[in-house]
Amino acid sequence: MQKLKHNEILEVRHSIESYKNAEKHPVKLLLHNIRSLYNVGSLFRTADSAKLNELILCGYTPYPPRKEIEKTALGAVETVDWRYFKDVFDAVKNIRAEGFKVAALEICSKSRPYNSLRAEDFPLCIIAGNELTGIDDKLLEACDFALEIPMYGVKHSLNVSVAAGISVYAAVEAYNSKF
Repeated sequence: MQKLKHNEILEVRHSIESYKNAEKHPVKLLLHNIRSLYNVGSLFRTADSAKLNELILCGYTPYPPRKEIEKTALGAVETVDWRYFKDVFDAVKNIRAEGFKVAALEICSKSRPYNSLRAEDFPLCIIAGNELTGIDDKLLEACDFALEIPMYGVKHSLNVSVAAGISVYAAVEAYNSKF
């Protein structure tokens, strides 16, 4: 086994133009009231890597152009389709009008395992909430279902960029295995 050199990796990756024209997975990620610009940048990079349909930023979630977002996004702001909504409920209304189901990434009484997605759950938008408070109750009620990542230690949550990354990759894998 040998690590690929940078130019060898580039040979098998999309160019910016081919990526923009490539078919994306029917998975969106909505970020609501995320505080950290670095988490937002990280999730732009995740959205690019997972070939997500779109990244939606809502509430007081910071949005480009910001140097802190660019620092962790490593250019993904240029490749990922994204939009901003001040009101998260307007965003959810638009997402539903596009035919997407809406899932909260949250610990709640009726949550499902993050890796339990079925064909009928797609197209899908996953909502990730605030780093400290998660998704508020009214927004949770607006979701079709909730997904939960099990916690086996003392802490009851992962960093939002880690949790969102795990969940969108699970969604992409579930979609690819069913279609």
